[in-house]
Amino acid sequence: MNRSFQAFVTTMRLVEGEEATRIWLEDMLHNEVKAYRDNPPLFDAVLRGEIDVGLTNHYYLLRFLDESTEDLPVRNYSPRGGGAGALVNIAGVGILDSTSRNDAARAFVDYLLSDEAQTYFATKTFEYPLVRGVGADTLDTLKPLSEIRAPDIDLGRLDDLDGTLQLLQAVGAF
Repeated sequence: MNRSFQAFVTTMRLVEGEEATRIWLEDMLHNEVKAYRDNPPLFDAVLRGEIDVGLTNHYYLLRFLDESTEDLPVRNYSPRGGGAGALVNIAGVGILDSTSRNDAARAFVDYLLSDEAQTYFATKTFEYPLVRGVGADTLDTLKPLSEIRAPDIDLGRLDDLDGTLQLLQAVGAF
């Protein structure tokens, strides 16, 4: 069970509440949800019709589609009503106060925020760029961030991983 799913469940606990999240997880298990070790087998199962829906981060499917020589009939879906399913995970970078290589660390952070690196993230790894002027417009299947109704939560509150792991264990998810 990957960390993105754990972040989603944690978000659901914050947005929908513990009991609603428990019921959702139990319903998923009741419907014999399948877990896949990696994303390509998940996408293959959708394409073969073995499952109707696969839960993944958007960029994994976009990479899969980009690498395919065929026009595959699968697309990302963003929940129109927002909620926990529209969580936008954030990747961050920071410099530790304890570093003895502050200049090198600062140069690395500056590079990550450069147009060159952000263009790479947008066009090769299908991440949302974070720098103004670097657009994701080359990704015609990527919904603009401005159109995603992400849950209105402080992402710092996603630190209750223990509570999520306890809930997942209690319902028999692992």
